[in-house]
Amino acid sequence: MLGTHFTESRAIIRYYAAKNADYGPNLLGTTLEEKALVDQWLEIEAHNFNDLVYNMVLQLVVLPRMGEQSDLALVHSCEDKLEKVLDIYEQRLSKSNYLAGDSFTLADLSHLPAIRYLLNEAGLGHLVRNRKNVNSWWMDISSRPAWKKVMNLMD
Repeated sequence: MLGTHFTESRAIIRYYAAKNADYGPNLLGTTLEEKALVDQWLEIEAHNFNDLVYNMVLQLVVLPRMGEQSDLALVHSCEDKLEKVLDIYEQRLSKSNYLAGDSFTLADLSHLPAIRYLLNEAGLGHLVRNRKNVNSWWMDISSRPAWKKVMNLMD
């Protein structure tokens, strides 16, 4: 590992989850199926969820703070697409407590920052709150002691 430098957040969290698997909860999944589901949901988060949230937060929060004009058509387009993605999450979370099964994993952890911005800064909490299972999942994962600690450090 000498000389290795990670720059991508998902590679970083996978590395530390594997490195510390013996010291806490297994965030990568315990069975082959769970591991595949964790990887699948990390990919969904990266390519079908995060980009949409990023664009909405950029347009609704960041650009206005910089004195720039928001592209509301882009926001609405992203919101429409995110509605469909969250409907898939709603369906998945009707069958399990967490995205990759019945244990909290990196698949869930990776969603925390984006959802926080969506709810708190972008004012789009209805996208989560209007979905019973997604909202329950959010309430669960965002009430974890480690996440609360991170939020306290940010205040």
